[in-house]
Amino acid sequence: MLQTPASFTPLFAPRPDPAPLSFLFHGGRLLVREHDLALPDAAMLERLDVDRTRLQPLGLYGERYCETGWFDSEPALPPGYALRGLRSLFADMDEGLLGLAARAAQVAEWARTHRFCGACGSGTILAAGERCYKCVQCGHMAYPRISPAMMVLIRKGDSVLLAMHLASPTKRFVPLAGFLEAGESVEEAIHREVFEEVGLRVQNLRYFASQSWPFPHSLMLAFTADYLDGEIRLDTNEIAEARWFGPDDEWPERVPHISVSSVLVDAHRPPGR
Repeated sequence: MLQTPASFTPLFAPRPDPAPLSFLFHGGRLLVREHDLALPDAAMLERLDVDRTRLQPLGLYGERYCETGWFDSEPALPPGYALRGLRSLFADMDEGLLGLAARAAQVAEWARTHRFCGACGSGTILAAGERCYKCVQCGHMAYPRISPAMMVLIRKGDSVLLAMHLASPTKRFVPLAGFLEAGESVEEAIHREVFEEVGLRVQNLRYFASQSWPFPHSLMLAFTADYLDGEIRLDTNEIAEARWFGPDDEWPERVPHISVSSVLVDAHRPPGR
């Protein structure tokens, strides 16, 4: 799955390094060298006039120092370099680098959008020892935004419910999913979302796995649940189609295990399907 490599250690203070791994973004797209998807080196950062004082410490990938930042406007890139969306890199970029890029994208966007205090509008500075911006005037503290979202695979006998979400960029059948509301537990969100989206009630919720998902800053919390009662009734503002898939049905095609969604589905896929 898309995840931070085990050899990564977060850092909250910059560290001098002559050859860092630099993740630079504009509009959610990462700057890479086109022919091998390598990150820009120090010479390229100099050529692009990157302000190194606002680059954010990300951490250590083994012994390599990693940093992240952004361009306020789209840079004039030399031949051989391009800005690429993270999704377009799924099948091509080194797995460890891709996991770090997903993390770096969230840190860079947090830094870009918290240069000024959201409470009083004054400037902010990095707090010591943690990933936090602190207002120089009122002391308001801003941490990276993380948006928890539930995902649930509903089981009914030997069948499972999969749905096609209208907003999905992939247009595949996947488990139900939705963001938590303020004040909700994950379990409450599952019961609410399932009833709102397909009109069913469920029971016996069981945790499956979690995954950070950088579109834009989600934390996916995957569960299974057993069908309790109800008939499928679609929320047509959210769901294009939802149906039960059993051992005798034609299942959605297998996809690489980039997201916890595909892992969850394949863990319940009948043999040969």
